Amino acid sequence: MYIISTACISPQQTFDNSFFDGQVKVYEGDRYPAIEPDYGPLIPAGLLRRMGKAVRMGVGAGLPLIKSSNVDGIILGTANGGLEDCLKFLNQIVDYNEGTLTPTNFVQSTPNAVAGNLALMSKITGYNTTHVHNGLAFEAALLDAMMLLEEGNAKRLLVGNVDEISDYNHNIDSLSGAFKSGQFTSATLLSTDSPGSVNGEGAAMFVLSSEPDQAIARIKDLDQSSYLPENEIEVRLLYFLEKNSLSPDDIDTLILGFSGDNRTDYIFKNLQSRLFPESNTYTFKNMVGDYPTSSAFATWMGVQLLGGKIAPAECVYSAGLSGKTTHVLIYNHVKGTQHGFILLDKQF
Repeated sequence: MYIISTACISPQQTFDNSFFDGQVKVYEGDRYPAIEPDYGPLIPAGLLRRMGKAVRMGVGAGLPLIKSSNVDGIILGTANGGLEDCLKFLNQIVDYNEGTLTPTNFVQSTPNAVAGNLALMSKITGYNTTHVHNGLAFEAALLDAMMLLEEGNAKRLLVGNVDEISDYNHNIDSLSGAFKSGQFTSATLLSTDSPGSVNGEGAAMFVLSSEPDQAIARIKDLDQSSYLPENEIEVRLLYFLEKNSLSPDDIDTLILGFSGDNRTDYIFKNLQSRLFPESNTYTFKNMVGDYPTSSAFATWMGVQLLGGKIAPAECVYSAGLSGKTTHVLIYNHVKGTQHGFILLDKQF
């Protein structure tokens, strides 16, 4: 499965690639909001006014890729979709006693609103699916695309993720201890030895093809598992690499989902020290926050590294022996229960 083009909206300046030019934004507190581009040239003002943030980000990242490529379908992954609009609509039902309600919040209240808007605006009538699998939603979208391309039912697909920070969910997650308290910044997030992480949001989009023409990278394979016991993570990963005729020594670039949460970060640390001590290892959640589909940002980052970009120093966890980037392994988990592996390369 080959990556033809990418786009990313995140809490960093990724839409214009300033992020890899060293323009890293430092955040304070437990929210990292996305830096949105100027949608004016892309989305008509009348439509833009009625769009929620999740829809804006998804359309803003996906529509330029669709315009530059003939895609046959759209597959997205999200944990919550436009949850803010959903809750606004539910509150209106109560406030107006089930009377006349605002249709805008209703049509954007479901997770598939982003994929639907992209299809309507680009007039793509092919395969259109949104996967809502919490921390493995993006991996499920990639797996769906891989099967569809292998079956020959599509040649090019738009695949991506979108998740937004919802005030309601943020408050609930805060009460459950998901986020850090005290004084810290994104620069010190990973070195703060305390429970919890920070909230993030964003949208990363990819045009995937069954043919290597015009490809900038390849998604060689992926694997996912829920409720995998800790003592089986390493076994699962080694099997995943062996299935692709690789060993840990072949992985020169490792992107891990360190979040600053001392309750689960040791999983990444132990895996890196045991299997990949000589690999170039990078982090990303200290840049964009921790959200269920953040592995899509890691995938976008891995593609940039394969393209020769140099990651900001703030993302470097450890420098390996090799200065090249040929095989990229992304490993992320959500709350230690949902585990995803994504393997990237440029060998085609």
